[in-house]
Amino acid sequence: MSDAFTLHRGHCVEIMRSMPDASVDAVVTDPPYELGFMGKSWDASGIAYSAAMWAEVLRVLKPGGYMLAFSGSRTYHRMVCAIEDAKFEIRDQLMWIYGSGFPKGTDRKKVPVDWAGWNTALKPAHEPIALARKAPVGPLSLNLQTHGTGALNIDACRVGTDARTARPTDFTPMRGNRFGDPTVSEKREALEERVYVGRHPANVLHDGSAEVLAAFPDAPGQQGDISTDTEARKTQNTYGAMRRGRGDEPSADNENGGTVGFKMRPGARRLDEGSAARFFYCAKASAEDRHEGLPDPGPQFKQGSTLRDAERVGASRGGNFHPTVKPTALMRYLCRLVTPPQGLLLDPFMGSGSTGKAAVLEGFRFIGIERDEDEQGNPLGYFELARARIEFAARMGHQPSLLEAA
Repeated sequence: MSDAFTLHRGHCVEIMRSMPDASVDAVVTDPPYELGFMGKSWDASGIAYSAAMWAEVLRVLKPGGYMLAFSGSRTYHRMVCAIEDAKFEIRDQLMWIYGSGFPKGTDRKKVPVDWAGWNTALKPAHEPIALARKAPVGPLSLNLQTHGTGALNIDACRVGTDARTARPTDFTPMRGNRFGDPTVSEKREALEERVYVGRHPANVLHDGSAEVLAAFPDAPGQQGDISTDTEARKTQNTYGAMRRGRGDEPSADNENGGTVGFKMRPGARRLDEGSAARFFYCAKASAEDRHEGLPDPGPQFKQGSTLRDAERVGASRGGNFHPTVKPTALMRYLCRLVTPPQGLLLDPFMGSGSTGKAAVLEGFRFIGIERDEDEQGNPLGYFELARARIEFAARMGHQPSLLEAA
């Protein structure tokens, strides 16, 4: 236990029952996919399908609090139905696209010769993530003022941006209305002082691998200026080549250097180009990410090796032997999206601590729960892996994102 995080070893339902109502700001978790992955019994317990378990998560969340929960492409529907049965609002489904998956169907050696080239599975390349919310109490504005929850931190998660000048909380202190909300004029004043750059975050995220980038088409920027001439045809800005250089466009006399953002005059063409993947958040994982805070086990993969081989190497050499580790960059982004500043974040399925590591680096407080059922006789269970990785992150301290550093 520390000021930054608290870790519990035990069953998540039992631990959560000891927690107060409405005590957590957000939940980001990677529960079992219920696939029996690599023969693990913890991945076939049915806990992710338990509406009673998700009801405990709902109880400890503050009104308006968000939850992000990963699942597998084959089993997502069962999990999300249980989440909905627990009285969560299902707000969206995010898609994590990656290039590191491998088919898990029947071994080709077991296929009869006359059926060579056939298999029982496709190559996995995405994982769905449920975005759910506990219903706010009263108007959203009042819920935000009372609990600090109910909305997503869009501004801190914009895509393709490296600078900002203000956060949404910069509206305060203001006179406000009877709910303490900023008035329309106050909002306008605050917006005039902001510089927004980057695209609104989408419900698609990817790992930036060559395989993923190759799946997106080239997408050059807007080819012409958008017209604001009320006399122009209705389809002027929708179909065909757009005419350029409207003299009556707002700020038409301003210089346009082609930079995406508010430095451009409104409606001016974008001169960026490249893969359409640039429209979505890219969470690249560093080579040392998996083992930070643990002994480096050295190379785990060689030609023909399996995840089981890598797991055994990691365990025997002191590294991270958990089979489903998520990139810290991805988890930091997700934590930042749903957690208010200095908020308290819960992960009831901590695993090797990726969410906790991300939360601490983002400056959030963290509660992690792990049952610690490693079945391979490893000297360190998953709980101790998580503790070591999160303690390492705590020693590093809060690592501001590029947005915060600007």
